Amino acid sequence: MILINGNEHEWTKDLTVQKILDIKKYTFPKIIVKVNGNLIPKHEYASTLIYDGDEVQVIHLLAGG
Repeated sequence: MILINGNEHEWTKDLTVQKILDIKKYTFPKIIVKVNGNLIPKHEYASTLIYDGDEVQVIHLLAGG
């Protein structure tokens, strides 16, 4: 089991940050992702593995004033 934005989700083998974004249909243009509190650079989404018990935060940045 993993946590995505505080909600429990099933963990599967070979799960990556990019797969989570695809599964959850997160397509916002400005997203940051943290895994266990560590910021993951966008160029590492496809290669960053998610392990059972990990906590993933997907944050949609908004512009405004």
